[in-house]
Amino acid sequence: MPEVRELVPRAADPSPGSSYYRRHIFFCLNQREGGQACCAAAGAQQAFDHCKQRVKELGLASPGQVRVNKAGCLDRCAAGPVAVVYPEAVWYSYVDLSDVDEIVESHLRDGRVVERLLTPAHLGR
Repeated sequence: MPEVRELVPRAADPSPGSSYYRRHIFFCLNQREGGQACCAAAGAQQAFDHCKQRVKELGLASPGQVRVNKAGCLDRCAAGPVAVVYPEAVWYSYVDLSDVDEIVESHLRDGRVVERLLTPAHLGR
């Protein structure tokens, strides 16, 4: 698979409509009732907090770099917990904080998709 840099140009020259951030990761933190599968019940808040901290530690949190945000339901509950990275629209399913570290270091910092963590396309709610 090609590196992300080959797929999406870096927003070095901000023109109208271009992304303010080089990469933007959204973590689903949705909580569902009645014991239904959801990202919140699978530790998504801890993963979000960890990702934010790692991005800061690596010096990626400045304007034009990487933004880490919470999201409501991303409708991929069966694959959860999930996160999606834009502008590439790469979906990840992660299990633990070491998976989050790999996403941060490989994709957010180095521009390489973490193939083993890709969310299967057929998994939705």
